[in-house]
Amino acid sequence: MATVQKPEVNATESLVSPVNSHNEWDPLEEIIVGRLDGATIPSSHPVVACNIPPWAARLQGLAAGFKYPRALIERAQQELDQFIVLLETLGVTVTRPDPVDHAQRFSTPDWSSRGFCNTCPRDSMLVIGDEIIETPMAWPCRYFETHSYRAILKDYFRRGARWTAAPKPQLTDALFEADFRTPEAGEPMRYILTEFEPVFDAADFVRAGRDLFVTRSNVTNRMGIDWLRRHLGSGYRIHEIESRCRTPMHIDTTFLVLAPGKVLVNPEYIDVDRLPDVLSSWDVLIAPEPDPIDERLLKITSMCGKWLSMNILMVDEKRVIAERHHTGMLRALEKWGFEPIPCDLLHYAPFGGSFHCATLDVRRRGTLESYVD
Repeated sequence: MATVQKPEVNATESLVSPVNSHNEWDPLEEIIVGRLDGATIPSSHPVVACNIPPWAARLQGLAAGFKYPRALIERAQQELDQFIVLLETLGVTVTRPDPVDHAQRFSTPDWSSRGFCNTCPRDSMLVIGDEIIETPMAWPCRYFETHSYRAILKDYFRRGARWTAAPKPQLTDALFEADFRTPEAGEPMRYILTEFEPVFDAADFVRAGRDLFVTRSNVTNRMGIDWLRRHLGSGYRIHEIESRCRTPMHIDTTFLVLAPGKVLVNPEYIDVDRLPDVLSSWDVLIAPEPDPIDERLLKITSMCGKWLSMNILMVDEKRVIAERHHTGMLRALEKWGFEPIPCDLLHYAPFGGSFHCATLDVRRRGTLESYVD
């Protein structure tokens, strides 16, 4: 009697991906929040120094490879813990990376470095629908940063998510302009990166369904943007946002989409008359001047500019988590029809950001749509 061969069942067809996020505002269900454990001052390199003032770069070079002082860690940790409690109170599932000793030295055949930290998952991973993409970052000290998220990534993959890693860059001297100098106001824009290979940080992109917006920067080159454009294919469009910042790095203190038809812009860096035509029908919300930071130690140690007030996190189309200190931004959000939820994360700035930087929204309740003309 002949044996009847049963067709093979593809196990992945019955899985529902835990990763599903198409924009910055659909109702938030699951998020990765960074971790301060083991944070180490970045190893000295021109691509790190080019984004901070020369005096700060000299101090950073002297302290490179050392652990962050406990006084900075403790204050930031208190605020981070309160932020996590807030997210959980709002019904959001919070996932955390593994702790890592970033002071350990590692190397490739061409260079060696110590690590940095895993405080900002927004930089090293990009979520597009049910796919999570490990990005090819330009800072050598961040080369293995996604390893602290591997347990999370493997779990998402087993449960049905797509998991991609962009080509691992070599990060040799050929990627960086020799004798790079930050352009002065009025000079043509230039960047420390060459087009030797594709590199980009996910934090240089924001998502609005089938349309993504990107700033070219000192960590994202043209080749990196082209790699992502080809990888995503014809179902998506990537639009470049021109920034007047002389030291550009990450879009989320320059340009942020908040809800369908609403975009928040930094008036110092953005010429609203030069925004992409696809935004012609959108409301352009001009960010208010940030409230000054009077704490001297925080001003010295912050890795971010004053416009960190824009680094907010949408819980849904109305509710938004914003820094309690920046009362001007809170009032503006209310005026624009949003419901701000004040929270403290001011002392996270020495580690690279605020609410948007410190998180990666993995699942939002929504589907892929087009929101532009």
